[in-house]
Amino acid sequence: MPEPSKVSQLPEAVRLELDRRLLQNGFSDHVALAAWLVEQGFEISKSSVGRHSQQLKERLAAIKASTEAARLIVAEAGDDTDDRAAAVISLTQTHVFDVLLLLRDAEAEEDPTLRAVVLSKVARAVADLTRASVAQKRFAEQVRAKAKEAAATAERVAKKGGLSADAVNEIRASILGIAA
Repeated sequence: MPEPSKVSQLPEAVRLELDRRLLQNGFSDHVALAAWLVEQGFEISKSSVGRHSQQLKERLAAIKASTEAARLIVAEAGDDTDDRAAAVISLTQTHVFDVLLLLRDAEAEEDPTLRAVVLSKVARAVADLTRASVAQKRFAEQVRAKAKEAAATAERVAKKGGLSADAVNEIRASILGIAA
């Protein structure tokens, strides 16, 4: 297994400042950044800075690509009731449950302090997931209620305007379909 990079071993504040400077410099001027690190008390070569710069650039490109893909998905297949979030919450809950089962089935000889720490983190995750699930369901219900209101309003306006019963039903179904 390769040794961790020297840049990854920097204190977080120094690494974040290095990343900020890389972004500010357009991922260039590795010589000056290596010199800056030496001034900070860290002996890191321009090549190491260059490799970190390339990795950071690739990570940012991947994030931008993912964000753009998400925008396209939302534009093409809206998710007004936030069904994708519900699916992610459900999947995460399943994994947390699996961790709980593994923790329960772990060897009795394991360090009880470690088990307590893990159990505490799992309990926190369960609480966070429960809050997220409740909030997501509340949001979905609000969207459905607004859609019902909009459908009722559209129905009244359409009837006043003299639209046929079929046209009114089609409009109503279309609006309610948004929140289905």
